[in-house]
Amino acid sequence: MEIGYGMGEATWQIAKANPDINYIGVEVHMPGAGKLMAKLAEHEITNVRLIERDVFEVFHYMVKDASLDGAHLFFPDPWPKKRHFKRRIIQDRFLSEIATKLKPGAYLHIATDWVPYAEWISEVFSKSTLFIGGVIARPDSRPLTRFEGQGISKDHAVNDFRYLKV
Repeated sequence: MEIGYGMGEATWQIAKANPDINYIGVEVHMPGAGKLMAKLAEHEITNVRLIERDVFEVFHYMVKDASLDGAHLFFPDPWPKKRHFKRRIIQDRFLSEIATKLKPGAYLHIATDWVPYAEWISEVFSKSTLFIGGVIARPDSRPLTRFEGQGISKDHAVNDFRYLKV
């Protein structure tokens, strides 16, 4: 599952590289859906399904417990203003809900180019008993997206995290 696929750049590339794995893309804002669907059609990729819903609704109504092998959360909105921190997806509630949907040993891969958000992610996960893991080197399997390129051009440090469900 890719949560918040944006324009879908990583989604179609990962799905194309892994044609025997099925992917679900979940996005609450749909401007990128058309672009992603065009790329899927252009490359004849058939192992992706898209859902336009809040991920918490998807977890509640559409995903069976212990059914996901992994999830990607690449460059979620960091909500940099303190008064907006409550809107950040990485919260205790998210960890609790995604943990019920992941199989034991399944992974959660997160990437951010906002250092204060990376620190937040580390802190939230450090308090959780549901996951083990932490910062990793950027894996070759994660495509470089336009959004990430923009962050790099602004000298933003990119942090990748990989957590495994206990």
